[in-house]
Amino acid sequence: MKTKTVFACQSCGYQSPKWLGRCPDCGTWNSFAEEAPMQELSKPRERSALYKEEPVLIKDVKIKEDSRLKTGNTELDRVLGGGIVSGSVILIGGDPGVGKSTIALQVSNQLSLKGHTVLYISGEESVHQTTLRARRLGEVSEDGKLYIVNQTDLSLIMEYIKKIKPEVVIIDSIQVIFEPTISSSPGSVSQVRECSAMLTQLAKTAGISVFIIGHVTKEGAIAGPRVLEHIVDTVLYFEGDRFSVYRILRAVKNRFGSTNEIGVFEMTSAGLKEVKNPSEIFLSEKPKDVSGSVVTSLIEGTRPLLVEIQALVSKSSFGYALRRTEGFDQNRLNLLVAVLEKRMGLHLEAEDIFVNVAGGIKVADPAADLAVILAISSAFSDRLIIEDTLFLGEVGLAGEIRSISSANIRINEAQKLGFKCCVLPKNIFKNLKPGKEAIELIPVSTLSEAQEVALRR
Repeated sequence: MKTKTVFACQSCGYQSPKWLGRCPDCGTWNSFAEEAPMQELSKPRERSALYKEEPVLIKDVKIKEDSRLKTGNTELDRVLGGGIVSGSVILIGGDPGVGKSTIALQVSNQLSLKGHTVLYISGEESVHQTTLRARRLGEVSEDGKLYIVNQTDLSLIMEYIKKIKPEVVIIDSIQVIFEPTISSSPGSVSQVRECSAMLTQLAKTAGISVFIIGHVTKEGAIAGPRVLEHIVDTVLYFEGDRFSVYRILRAVKNRFGSTNEIGVFEMTSAGLKEVKNPSEIFLSEKPKDVSGSVVTSLIEGTRPLLVEIQALVSKSSFGYALRRTEGFDQNRLNLLVAVLEKRMGLHLEAEDIFVNVAGGIKVADPAADLAVILAISSAFSDRLIIEDTLFLGEVGLAGEIRSISSANIRINEAQKLGFKCCVLPKNIFKNLKPGKEAIELIPVSTLSEAQEVALRR
């Protein structure tokens, strides 16, 4: 009897009886791969018995006050919303070499040192290799309960979990794990979707926290169907170049906390090291007496971050001027350049403009608008910005400086780092409550006022 096969899109999971060049669902080209349909299970009742759970009244459910498990890593706990929630499934994605396996093994070490039982499933490294890496990253407790195993068969992994009964399970990585009842190869849509669903169901019924490490595609998305991100509770992405020292861990989805928090780490020979004061790190290499360098403050969750905005304006050698950004929205830059040309009378149509956010931070906060505009103006006129000054404000199309949120928090952070002055929107000036040793506050309402204050004579 001939076995029937289907073609599945490796990006979204859409299935077709024949190969297609372009997926009609997500529009991805050359993403179809041949797969065999899932075989019928011989004993479906035995499999469902693992997840059997009776309905209960919500009023009878008892919630533990200390329901979060502290990892010992303050930056990771911050991003997770205060710690690991029992029974949660956390997906960690990022470029190769960025630190996904490193942070997972560090967390495993720290939890075992606290007396928690952890099972580390390494599908890509042998037990010997994983042990060598664990000892390099930190102390391995002689009395700790950190179990490691090299296994890719999900049915055997389930047996290990039932036998050991760990509090935390690490899956490294989901793309190499396979379910024997599915004939398609590991990493395919069917395998990733089914394995993730089974691990999630086990986590919910048994109260086990599961970390899943996922590879990313060349576009930067986690490999496999998008349904993988919908199944899990939390999705964490590592940002930053693998050749850079600093890494930023950001929550894209979090059912048990905010998605605005970020964690900052420094990659060292002993693993990922927490950065306690990111603002000081990002400003440590700020150049002196150079035009086009302005400092602003961003709000990431509850944390203020001071970052340096750099701009370079040079005469275009071609007929079309270039506009390039790193860490700042390209469309927002075009809008701000248009405001500079129309409201301030700057002739930038024949100038190449480059904007960079130092430190690898991605800026989405509108409070950085004023800093970007002043950096471009400073670079164009080759005039320096006044020293030790923070610039805050959203810029409107009429050239007005609009209000921002959390101004007190931003100003206090600048004061701690030794800033002596802050230029901010006039509308929020009267509502501020400066401290005893407050820095000088300069309110402005238009771009012309801000430029007159900012640029040195």
